[in-house]
Amino acid sequence: MQKIVRFLSVLSITILSITFFNAVYVSNVASKNTAETYNIRALKIPDGLTFAGEKVPTERFDIKERMDRELLVNTYWQSNGLLLIKRAHKYFPIIEPMLKKYGLPDDFKYLAVAESGLENNSSSAGAAGFWHFLKSSGREYGLEVNRNVDERYNLEKATKVAADYLKKSKERFGTWTLAAAAYNAGNARISRNLKKQQVDDYYDLLLNSETSRYVFRIVALKEVLSNPKKYGFEFDDEDLYTLPKTRTVKVDTVITNIASFAKQFNVNYKELKLHNAWLRENKLNNKSRKLYEIKIPVK
Repeated sequence: MQKIVRFLSVLSITILSITFFNAVYVSNVASKNTAETYNIRALKIPDGLTFAGEKVPTERFDIKERMDRELLVNTYWQSNGLLLIKRAHKYFPIIEPMLKKYGLPDDFKYLAVAESGLENNSSSAGAAGFWHFLKSSGREYGLEVNRNVDERYNLEKATKVAADYLKKSKERFGTWTLAAAAYNAGNARISRNLKKQQVDDYYDLLLNSETSRYVFRIVALKEVLSNPKKYGFEFDDEDLYTLPKTRTVKVDTVITNIASFAKQFNVNYKELKLHNAWLRENKLNNKSRKLYEIKIPVK
């Protein structure tokens, strides 16, 4: 009995001590200002930064400052950075082999990150999908874009179109860097500015704020996403997103009700649409009897 009493006494003292020290610790932390508990460090611009094999001339003061800005923004916007790292693990395995297949440098996967954050979303200007094509550009390069079907939201088809567009821009301007800038500003605007300012290099151009930052933002995303630990991002493998397995069903007929169609494969409307965002309504008109490939989640 005495042993039990002594044990309970020791246990009580231990609990009281832990509680006391925790209270003191919390009090001390709360009394400190931000500078004592959280450090925001200046970043060193890495040597040898490149985009698609082309050097970023950070030895020039204005280029260094612009590069520094984008590195700081993409390092200290931590929540967004972590989300991009997680999504990259999910979608880069799809994008990377397609860029290689279509003859585009691997660095252009970071252009998709800059455009959409690797989400099938739309911009205020009406650009849509992972690669943010406008309706006119999508149609010009062969994508079907209407209220019923919008292939800008089809990652595989949109990636091919992006590669075709960028390769033509490279042929026109001579560098991948200018091709990337033209993706943002349009070929005509870049061409006019090159002629007006009598230069032939993106880094010599004076452009609007968005396009002036565009390539630097892509390079910053490349640097941070390629070296996340270096920039303070901590995560485990299980924290990263992965793409669920799917199988493909080919359809060349009308689908009057996609919700009912989904049930045939033991999935629901939401599950099917998550993998086929290009289907914009609860039906597939398909008057032309075009052959579509629909992804079905494998459970």
